[in-house]
Amino acid sequence: MPIPKLDRIDRRILEEIQVDGSISNLELSERVGLSPSPCARRIKILQETGIINRQITLLDQEKLGLPISIYVMVCLENQESGRLENFDRSVSAWPEVLECSLITGSDADYLLKVVMPDMDYYQRFLLKKLNRIDGIRSIKTSFVLRKVVQRTELPLDHIK
Repeated sequence: MPIPKLDRIDRRILEEIQVDGSISNLELSERVGLSPSPCARRIKILQETGIINRQITLLDQEKLGLPISIYVMVCLENQESGRLENFDRSVSAWPEVLECSLITGSDADYLLKVVMPDMDYYQRFLLKKLNRIDGIRSIKTSFVLRKVVQRTELPLDHIK
């Protein structure tokens, strides 16, 4: 399905559901100034086109005993396609890895964001998982001291 041109009502719908994905259609329609049926139709189109990818529940990392956030920069020996695929497959299987991106403009090939309950857990993760991936040249770790901004909502100001 082709991606529709988004208007200000679509933008309002997306803003509202990014803040609270559990909002009822009735409440959402009231907030965006539509009746429930057209609002539900717009949501369905946004889902069918993939603009709404999925709906999730965000959990509190610290309350669940995962107070440590870590950025890990990984440099491979080379970027041979088999090596990249092996790395991608390995880290994709680990629940501690919240994000993994192949990056440019750095000494690293990959940037991972991981969460851990404590330093011992991170040491085991590093030694028994990450270091065992074939073809890693170096690993640099940066620990998050304080989160200044942490949001999940995408900016939508460009949608008129």
